[in-house]
Amino acid sequence: MSKRRKSQRAAETTPKREKVRDIFVPRPFEGLADEPEWIALRELVPAASAPLRLAPALVEEFGERPVTLATVLPMAAPAMTKPDGRVLIGLQRHIQSGDVSRDLAEALLCALRTEPGSPVAVPPLPGPGPRLQDVLVDGPLEITMHDGFEFWLDPGATDDPNVQASLERANAAIYPTVRLTAAKAAYWCQVPEKAHVRWVLPEDEDTALDALARLGAAGTLTLGDDTRFAGMFRAHGRLVPVWDLPEHTPAGEWEAPVAEFAKRYAEALADTAPLDAAARRSRQGLLGRQLTLR
Repeated sequence: MSKRRKSQRAAETTPKREKVRDIFVPRPFEGLADEPEWIALRELVPAASAPLRLAPALVEEFGERPVTLATVLPMAAPAMTKPDGRVLIGLQRHIQSGDVSRDLAEALLCALRTEPGSPVAVPPLPGPGPRLQDVLVDGPLEITMHDGFEFWLDPGATDDPNVQASLERANAAIYPTVRLTAAKAAYWCQVPEKAHVRWVLPEDEDTALDALARLGAAGTLTLGDDTRFAGMFRAHGRLVPVWDLPEHTPAGEWEAPVAEFAKRYAEALADTAPLDAAARRSRQGLLGRQLTLR
C-alpha cells in the first residue's frame, strides 16, 4: 500500500477530536441582584467574603451546605471543602472558558460532590452547564471585608510554621481597601504613594459614559480639591471610573465627596437630551483615558 493510501486510511479511521467552541460572555454576572459588587469583588477587592445560598434543587441533592464566596483562596484555588462540610469558592482565579459564571458554578458543583475536607478537582475548561444564576438563590451580597486571609483557616492552623509563613506572605500582598457606604460597589484603596476611589457603575456602558461626559463638560468630574479623575476601565461589561486622591487622607473622609458625586451622576443620568458639543468632546476625551487595571 502506498504512503499516500496509508495516510488516507489513517485519516478515515482516526477519531476526530471535537474542537472546543470559543465563547466569551461579556457580562457573566448579568441578572444577579448585586452585579456591580460581584465585579468589584472579582476585580478590585483583595480580601473579602460573602455567604451564598444554594438553589433549592442543590439543597435537595446535597443538603444545607454552608457556602462562602471568597475573593481569593490559597494558591488561587477555585474551591475548597472543610471537614465540617463548609465550601469556599474563589472568585479571583484564572478563567479559561470565557464565561466566569459558568466556571464558578462548576467549581461550586465540584466542591459539593467532593468528600468534605478533601482537595477539590475542577476541570479547567468545563463544557456547557449551569451558571451561577442557576445554582444560587439570588440576592444582595452580605460582604465582609478582611484585613488578612485568616478566614481561610481552621482554628489552630497557624500553629504550623509553614502555614503561618504562607499566610504572612499572602497578607503582605494586601493593600488597604475600604468599602464605602456612599455608593454601592464603590471602594477606597491605598497603594504606594497614592490612594484611589474606584466605583463599578451599574448602568450600561453607553449610558454611563454619556453621564460622565456631561459631568466632564461641566467641570464636575472630580471628588473635590486635590483630586483627579484618572480615567476609567471596563470590567465584565460595566464601566469603573477611578479617582486619584491624596495619599494620607483617611477613607472615611471620602464618603461625603462620593455621595455628592453620586448625586451629580444621577442627575446627569436623568438628562436624556442629546449631548451638546462640549459633552461630545468630553466623551471623546474620556474614551482616550481608558485605563488598564493592574
